Parts: sequence; structure tokens; C-alpha cells
Amino acid sequence: MRTIIIAEAGVNHNGNLKIAKQLVDVAKLAKADYVKFQSFSHDKLVTKIAPKANYQKSNFNNKETQGSMLQRLQLSLSDHLKLIDYCKHKKIKFLSTAFDIDNLKFLLKNKIDFIKIPSGEITNLSLLKYIKKKNKKILLSTGASTLNEVEKALIILNKSNKNITVLQCNSAYPTPIKDLNLNTLNTFKKNFNCNIGLSDHSLSTIVPAAAVAMGATIIEKHFTLSRKMIGPDHKSSLEPKELVQMIKNIREIEVALGNSKKIITKSEAENRKIIRKSLVAYKNISKGQKFTIKNVIAKRPAGGISPMNIQTVLGKRAIRNFKPDEIIQL
Repeated sequence: MRTIIIAEAGVNHNGNLKIAKQLVDVAKLAKADYVKFQSFSHDKLVTKIAPKANYQKSNFNNKETQGSMLQRLQLSLSDHLKLIDYCKHKKIKFLSTAFDIDNLKFLLKNKIDFIKIPSGEITNLSLLKYIKKKNKKILLSTGASTLNEVEKALIILNKSNKNITVLQCNSAYPTPIKDLNLNTLNTFKKNFNCNIGLSDHSLSTIVPAAAVAMGATIIEKHFTLSRKMIGPDHKSSLEPKELVQMIKNIREIEVALGNSKKIITKSEAENRKIIRKSLVAYKNISKGQKFTIKNVIAKRPAGGISPMNIQTVLGKRAIRNFKPDEIIQL
């Protein structure tokens, strides 16, 4: 299967439609399948006095509230529509994460392929129940969640729904490599018999490919025009060239995985005879002399008697003289 790669622009547009379109361009150039944004209403997402997380206290204004920060980063519905049209023009699929039911209704009206449930909404019962009623593919992020919380969310969404992909995620920005815990992917498969993926907040371009090797079918990764830009998520995002490299790594791993059959491939067939061995004379052997472990040895190339069949040779008598390195024939 071909891994679905979601280039997560998130709020790295800084509330600027022009920058958002540039992010679309970058995702398209990198050959991502989707470019994803975030759809929220700041006054419905946080209280007026909610503080910013430490990672959000970037070089803009550490004294502002989370709400005022999100207000700056919020895209209008009109901007959303313009982005959707721009993505169609650029021939890359648009996706966005809704943080409330109203914004989700708007996205569904515009026919998004997936409903993405962000990590922070995994305990939002009303939102989960609303999503359950929709016949849509679901991506469930699990950052800062316990296995029990993940299971509860899946039960609400309908645990047997094969359209759900559970994404391993760590809600540190950026995520330290030691905290990625990719083996959780195996836990999800074992416990929930579900599709698995990775929402990766690390700065690694290799980790997503490793997740694909473990069976991840969807990869989501934040990217930015530059980590030097002002904003909460830029420092934990890949820059354009890194996004390109990450996707190349994933596509190479997909090819390298091949299938489960152990076969002799066309590329190696020509070397088979060169690297395998035949039984040859180790020293001069006279006609009528017995073959023994002292005068028979296995050497390259193949084409004669396989060393696996040495017992059929030992003790037999030579039908003619053999010189050193000459392939033995009975």
C-alpha cells in the first residue's frame, strides 16, 4: 500500500493567506498527498485567560494569552474557501483539523476526505459522538493520552470501524527522539486491530520512514517556510528541503519493503553463479584416486557439484586426472 503523507501546515501561515498559499506550494513541490491546516474559532477553543504552553512562548509576545495568540493565527472561512480552491488549482488535496462541531460542519460541507481528531479533543465527548454519525474516514491523534483514553475514544467512535486510523503522537513540540515510542504502533495493532499511522512532531526526516516500515499507512508531519519565523509551531516543523527528504525516505522504504516472498530477484540472479561455490580439486588428483576432505574444497564459481552434496563425492574415485581448482565431475 502507498503511504498517505499529510504535510501539516497547521498555523504556520501566521494568519496570513499569502503565506498559507506558499505552504501549499511547498507541500505540492515535496509531493505530499495532502496539505493540512487547522480550523478553529479562538473564542470557542480557549478561555480568555488561558495561558500559552511553554513551546508557544516564542519570540512574539510571551505575555499574551493563548486566546489572543490563536486569534492572530485564525483563518477566516473565506480564507478557507480560497485555500481549498488554490489546492484544487495546484492539484494537491486540502485537509484541515476542526476543533469544534461548527468548524467540522463547514469542512464536511466542503467534502474533506478525512476527519482529523486532534490529540486535545480525544476526550471531547460531544465532538466524538458527532463524528461517529458521519460516514467518513477518521484519523485519531493520541498525543498526551493513555492507552485507556485511546480505547474509550475508539469505543465512542465505534471500535470496529475499519475507517479509523489511530495515530501515534507525542504532544511535545518538538518531540525528543527518545519520547517518540514508535513501538506503541504495535500496541495499537495488537489491542485494537486497527489501521495505524504517525503524527510526528520531531525534527527527524527518518523516523516517519521507520514508522512506515512498522506498518504505518498515514504519516502527518508539520512543516514551515522557515524555523526562524515567528509563531508557536515553526521551531518544531521541517523546512521545505527537509520535507522533500522525508517524503523521499518514505517512498524509498515503501519500495524496499517489497513483498513477503523470499525469491531470487532479477537484479541478483546474474550474481548467483558468481557468489555460490562448486566442489573443486584442492590439489592434483590422479585418475582412480579417492576424493577426500584433503583433496576436495569448495570454491567459487557455481556450476559444478554443490558443496551441499559433498557427501555424494567423498569416497568416490576420480574418473580422470584433475588439476588444482578444476571443477570435479563424477
